[in-house]
Amino acid sequence: METSAIILAGGFSKRLGRDKGLVELAGRPLILHMLDRIHGIVNETVAVVSSENQRVVFAPLLGRRASVVVDKHEVQSPLVGSITGFENARGKYSLLLPCDAPFVSSEVASLLLDLCVNKSAAIPRWPTGYIEPLQAAYETKSALNAAKTALEEGKLDLRSMISHLRGVRYISTLVLQEMDPRLLTFFNINTPEDLKRAESMLR
Repeated sequence: METSAIILAGGFSKRLGRDKGLVELAGRPLILHMLDRIHGIVNETVAVVSSENQRVVFAPLLGRRASVVVDKHEVQSPLVGSITGFENARGKYSLLLPCDAPFVSSEVASLLLDLCVNKSAAIPRWPTGYIEPLQAAYETKSALNAAKTALEEGKLDLRSMISHLRGVRYISTLVLQEMDPRLLTFFNINTPEDLKRAESMLR
C-alpha cells in the first residue's frame, strides 16, 4: 500500500520571527525533526510551502527526503495547503501533519494510517469532542475532493473539508495514550515559551 506524508510548512510565525519549519530546536530546523519522526512509515513525503522563496530555502534543506511544492492559491490556510499536498501525493492514503510538532509519535502516525484503510479518514478525537484534523490520515482522493468542495464554498478550515467526507473513523486520544502516555504527539511550538519547553523535554 502506497502511503504519503504531507507536511504543511508554509506558515510564518510572528512570535518566533521566521518560517515555522525553519525555527531551530536543539540546533536543527523543526521540519527535520518531523522528517525523523515519520521516517520509515510512509513511502514519500511532500512538504507544502506558500511561496517560491520558501521553496528555494526548503528544497536544499530537505534534499531527497521530501519533495517541496508551492501552494497555487494566494490565500494561505491549512485547507489550501492540504489541497496542494493531496494533489501532489502519490499514496492512496496520506498523513496530514504540521511542521511544528517535533514530538509526533511514529507509532500513532502508523496506527492512523492502518485505521484509515477502507475509510475516508482516521482522525484523533479528544474526550471533549475536539478533533485533530492536522494530525490525521486521509484517503487521498476523497480528501482532495472534499477539500476542493469546502474551498468552493468559501471555507478555509479543515473541519469544513471533513464535513464533506463519508466514512470517517475517529480514534479516542485515550487509546492513543497507550502509545504516547503524555500525548506529546500533539505538542505544537507556537511561542518562544513552547520552544524552551521543547528544549527542556529533549534534554
